[in-house]
Amino acid sequence: MAEIRLAAEPRAEQGSAASRRLRHHGRVPGIVYGHGAGPVAVSVDARELRAALAAGGANALFDLELEGETHLAIARELQTHPVRRTLSHVDFQLVARDEVVHAEVPLVVVGDAHEVSRAGGTLEHVTTALAVRAKPADLPAVIEVGVEGLEIGQAIRLADVALPAGVTTDVDPDTVLVVAAAPRVAAEGEAGAPGPEAGPEAGEPAEG
Repeated sequence: MAEIRLAAEPRAEQGSAASRRLRHHGRVPGIVYGHGAGPVAVSVDARELRAALAAGGANALFDLELEGETHLAIARELQTHPVRRTLSHVDFQLVARDEVVHAEVPLVVVGDAHEVSRAGGTLEHVTTALAVRAKPADLPAVIEVGVEGLEIGQAIRLADVALPAGVTTDVDPDTVLVVAAAPRVAAEGEAGAPGPEAGPEAGEPAEG
């Protein structure tokens, strides 16, 4: 994974009010920590951070410039605004090129399951992310799960997916990732289904 250069500035003021002011001026408050260094409060340009994450994914590898020094880092604990979905806070973890780190990598379905579509079935994504271990440069943005040839009733398990080079996981190989589910047809007379409106009982005259 290519490294993305990102400038960070130390911030003296902390707290909710200070963070709101930073966001108002187009910056995202954050923390830098790791490798025995105490946490350092920083801020980064919101637009540059969004572009970096769009290019490299949640596990993007950064050359983080801070006070004249460059540090290798990955983004952790990305927080977003609950309504606007804008980035509101980010933690950066300092890493070394030769150390193995843990990360959650999104699973992305690729290909067309023609037999499933033809039968009117659906693909159910049972597992959407995978916990992996890798050196920082080997962390993938996503792991692809191919569904070509999948048929109704079949499933893709972790053992069926080839992990990228340098990536390992402790997750059970039998973990189901994707299931090809049959069409859901509502049964006639299903409990709770509305029936005809109730009328006079048989043999009783209607009220006049």
